[in-house]
Amino acid sequence: MIRHDDLWRALDTLAAERGLTPSGLARAAGLDPTSFNPSKRITAAGRPRWPGTESLARVLDITGLSLEAFARLATGHHPLSSSPRAGARSRLRLSPFSHLDHPGMFDGTGLPSGRHWDQWDMPTATETDLYAVTLDTDLFEPVFRVGTILTVSPAIPIRRRDRVLVLRPEGPLCAVVVDPRRGAGTGPLLAMIGTSAGGGAFEADPTDHLHRIMMAFL
Repeated sequence: MIRHDDLWRALDTLAAERGLTPSGLARAAGLDPTSFNPSKRITAAGRPRWPGTESLARVLDITGLSLEAFARLATGHHPLSSSPRAGARSRLRLSPFSHLDHPGMFDGTGLPSGRHWDQWDMPTATETDLYAVTLDTDLFEPVFRVGTILTVSPAIPIRRRDRVLVLRPEGPLCAVVVDPRRGAGTGPLLAMIGTSAGGGAFEADPTDHLHRIMMAFL
């Protein structure tokens, strides 16, 4: 028999193994970001609240896990470790750079969403909402060459000299942060990198989503 705590622990395990928080897993499955929050697991009356079957189905779909495998996870055959294991890997969402402007790749808050992402095993463990982008363009050489895989964080604050992925309606680009301060009606000051550089610094539009580039794997 699967208990209430076992089921939620299994969902937490799925999220952690993919470098996601529970809210990140919910977003990836196309659900309300608060669906799996700890505060939602007990009702106001103190009764256990169980995740719905549709929510579970969506999670299994985007993680590629079978119902049988999830049941084994929920019955304790794959307990969540409190610390990263030696040699642990994190499975991140992965997309070619040229696909980032396709409809449905990001939600309204600028976070990765939908089912049009591949998966990539990052050779280290992580607990943040990272995703990965493989560069299929030479626009950013010699800084980033074709084939480089970037790990990107939509949540970690940007700092001066950070390299960022800029998501905008006309297409994504890579830039370096010249000044992260945000004025009234203006965004941080950025500069293009690689062969696409030129024209000096420019202000990010307030509607742009700036995601910090954490690492680059060649």
